[in-house]
Amino acid sequence: MSATSPATGQFPVRVFGGPTALFEYGGLRFLTDPTFDAPGDYPTPGGAVLTKTAPATGTPADLGRVDVVLLSHDEHPDNLDHSGRALLAGVPLTLTTPGGGRRLGERAKGLADWESIELERPDGRTLTVTGVPALHGPGPREDVEAITGEVVGFVLTAEDLPTVYVSGDNAQLALVEEIAQRFAPVDTAILFAGAPRFSAIYDGKPIVLTSAQAAEATKILDAHRVVPIHCDSWAHFTEGRDELVAAFTAAGLMDRVELN
Repeated sequence: MSATSPATGQFPVRVFGGPTALFEYGGLRFLTDPTFDAPGDYPTPGGAVLTKTAPATGTPADLGRVDVVLLSHDEHPDNLDHSGRALLAGVPLTLTTPGGGRRLGERAKGLADWESIELERPDGRTLTVTGVPALHGPGPREDVEAITGEVVGFVLTAEDLPTVYVSGDNAQLALVEEIAQRFAPVDTAILFAGAPRFSAIYDGKPIVLTSAQAAEATKILDAHRVVPIHCDSWAHFTEGRDELVAAFTAAGLMDRVELN
């Protein structure tokens, strides 16, 4: 299914379920966190088992050309699964965390916070992808990364194109404020939401944005359009479409959100 903004007529975002979305920007085709495995139980490096409850709405064969994968992190199967790893081998460039860049081989590049890479577009012009801060849980960076690992978000910019923000598995609005200070207003924000929680860590607090936080992030970024993803298809997500509709309606922002 594609999300297209009727108000601005901007590029479509095809959402496949979970954190996986495909869009074209500046003539390049970008894919976020590829996850195409079947429903089932998937262990994590830390020993937890994540349960996928629904299949993706397409397959890797449906993608067509992919020029760049924007991978928020490589260590959790709900962000990069077996099918996703196989797919990376055929993609020219994967942008991810510094640690992921080391683990994933020569076609991967890690971006530290605020580090940028310039990509050539088919028409000879360029666009810039900047790695931006993300933390996969509440608390100081050193504490969060010790439990749930490194995560990165991305901002895409070009002189002739609207600004795009891809949040990755970020749980902290203070980081969204830092990003807004540099890049707002954002034209399209692809926000990972779903409020995933685990009773064994962080006292059950969400490790990615809640629906209400996604609405607040929209305000902070002054985002013209929001496409929420990573809010379905996994048992550890505690909020989905209904909660998103309620939160964005309460915030008076339903005219900006596109739900798939």
